Amino acid sequence: MFDSILVWFRRDLRDFDHAALGEAQRRGRRVYCAFVFDREILDGLTQRGDRRVEFIRESLVELDGALRRRGGGLLVRHGWPVDEIPALARELAVAAVFANRDYEPQAKRRDSAVSAALAVDGISFESFKDQALLDGDEVLTQAGRPFTVFTPYRNAWLKRLGEDDWQPYQGRSGTLATTSAGGGVPPLAAIGFAATDLRALGIVPGMAAGQQLLDDFLGRISRYRQQRDFPAVKGVSYLSVHLRFGTVSIRDLVARAVAAGALRAPQEGGEGAATWLAELIWRDFYFMILDRFPRVVEGAFKPAYDAISWQQGGAADAAFAAWCAGGTGYPLVDAAMRQLNGTGYMHNRLRMLAASFLCKDLGIDWRRGEAYFARQLNDFDLSANNGGWQWAASSGCDAQPYFRIFNPLTQSERFDPGGKFIRRYLPELAAVPDRFIHAPWQMSAAEQLACGVVIGRDTPAPWVDHQQARRQTLQRYAVVRNLAAR
Repeated sequence: MFDSILVWFRRDLRDFDHAALGEAQRRGRRVYCAFVFDREILDGLTQRGDRRVEFIRESLVELDGALRRRGGGLLVRHGWPVDEIPALARELAVAAVFANRDYEPQAKRRDSAVSAALAVDGISFESFKDQALLDGDEVLTQAGRPFTVFTPYRNAWLKRLGEDDWQPYQGRSGTLATTSAGGGVPPLAAIGFAATDLRALGIVPGMAAGQQLLDDFLGRISRYRQQRDFPAVKGVSYLSVHLRFGTVSIRDLVARAVAAGALRAPQEGGEGAATWLAELIWRDFYFMILDRFPRVVEGAFKPAYDAISWQQGGAADAAFAAWCAGGTGYPLVDAAMRQLNGTGYMHNRLRMLAASFLCKDLGIDWRRGEAYFARQLNDFDLSANNGGWQWAASSGCDAQPYFRIFNPLTQSERFDPGGKFIRRYLPELAAVPDRFIHAPWQMSAAEQLACGVVIGRDTPAPWVDHQQARRQTLQRYAVVRNLAAR
């Protein structure tokens, strides 16, 4: 037991089922709560209108209100955590600081520095598992090592899973404390940012909005397996940004998946819930990879793939710019990039397609695409973004084999068969007949004039020929095959 504890909120912006908060309420007589707008992160953002900062700020307003109704409140600072947290701990005369574990290398360095600074004043620092369901040594191979292939990891994860793992944290009531030094949540302008189009896009921050999305998805979860790959269909949960900032609880999501039949035998139903649970397990898997193999932040998980010579120079820069802008001439790829640029969201199937196209059709280093997604995605999470890009580039753990290359035309025909998604984000193609919507360049000159879409004038010609690009990719990746054969 501690006389007083400071709970440091980070990417866990809720007051329910919160590991650090629950532990603090169980072990502390008084519990203070704080959040730091981390300048190490914020100063690196290039846009004053960053949706993620607004999402955090609005979620903090709701969190502060919830904590105040329980007798506490949120102490908010803007600065460097290595300075702000020890200073706040001294000011409040707490005996310990509690926080939930983070797996990113930069965050681990930050926490180590904060812990060391606190120790100088005799204040302890403790972290808890919260954003992953299972972590650390909870899922290991029989040899006691981290898994590097997903399917055996998933099987071991499911075997290890028990009811205790998804039980919510219940803290004692009446222990939250407040102080006159609070000041509330500052406006965006006070931390150097401006309001965005979050609400216009239908993105509502906070715990209540996360629960509403979850409830809506649970009414559709039985169809998830069949519908999740079609971007024009409301088939996914749309919870990714809420998972990223912790306005929903991973324990609650797993509990809901189990209740919907995720652990039943296939013949007993629950395929949709089981498929969704597998996606949550992928999330734990990528957290584990980042935690245990931090080198993936800078290079390939499979070091041999760092030997690949990617396209460089002016032509490569022009191709990358076209990809970023949604101007490659391949409608589904371009629609995906327009969705990303306009909304900060991209459907998961399209993330795989867009990444594959950049690496294996345009021959551009996956790191450039990863960095672009990191700037644009509302739900940007280093572990999942890095894992997804290395999967597409075949350089990651359990990645797609290098010789398996998405065909953007067949992917378009399969997953947007009527062109509904394409027409939504490429309105210039609205009049293109259905039979040409996936490959407008196949129209004759007369057909182009008839629908008012002339290739090279109203829409770009394909930047590359896929079959030719595929042959070049196989040649580019031959270095990997040659190194493996030595």
